[in-house]
Amino acid sequence: MKTKNLIAQFIRGVAITAEKNIRIYYAKAPVLIFGIIFPIFLFLSFYLGRKIDLYVFFPGFLAMSLFFGSSSVGPMITPWEKNAGTYERLLSFPITVNIIILGDVIAGMLYGIIINIIILTGGLIFLAYNVNAWGIILGTILASFCFSSLGVLLASPPVKSPSTIMMLSSVIRFPLLFISGIFIPIGDLTLAGKILCYISPVTYIVDIFNFSLKGTNNIAIGIDFIALILFSCLFFFLSSIFQKRNLLKGL
Repeated sequence: MKTKNLIAQFIRGVAITAEKNIRIYYAKAPVLIFGIIFPIFLFLSFYLGRKIDLYVFFPGFLAMSLFFGSSSVGPMITPWEKNAGTYERLLSFPITVNIIILGDVIAGMLYGIIINIIILTGGLIFLAYNVNAWGIILGTILASFCFSSLGVLLASPPVKSPSTIMMLSSVIRFPLLFISGIFIPIGDLTLAGKILCYISPVTYIVDIFNFSLKGTNNIAIGIDFIALILFSCLFFFLSSIFQKRNLLKGL
């Protein structure tokens, strides 16, 4: 009975934290800019004026939108609440740091999934893909959790300025994006490029989307899913360590 109560309290804490984040942060300007507007303009700047087959490029754009959408909410939450003085108030409730982190991750994850569903629906209407539904669904869920965990990790530095965290997140996210095989296929990369692309979690969701929509892939699908799970665990674990360490230091 006690175990059931603890589980119920854990789930309720995560749900309340995620709901609070959804109500407050989904409409924030930096989230809208980096989560929706920026990926669209980046896609248009790369696509327009070039002889690029949208059928070939769309899975990469889908992965890019999921990456930016899912990782744009997390960097806002912690510094914004520390700046407003509400982070400590949140910790005064019967919840742990891990519950707060998971609530932040779920909020970012849902944001990315919502955006991706809209873009995917548009792509399926105009492009004749033979869709592997399970690959799309499972890949989207795992990747959105992974990218949202990365966003929360990027909010871990002990600063109270959201703009500083957003700049830091851009410095991290752009290199991960450009070495992921979206703009240059993995098969066309040099040996050094191929080695670098495997350290980007975006690479694996690009490969999953290519497989699920076009039936082509460069990495074994099982490895793609395992890599996303491992990256998710790593990002969440590091977020927990850094935020707990900051609390011990009073930051």
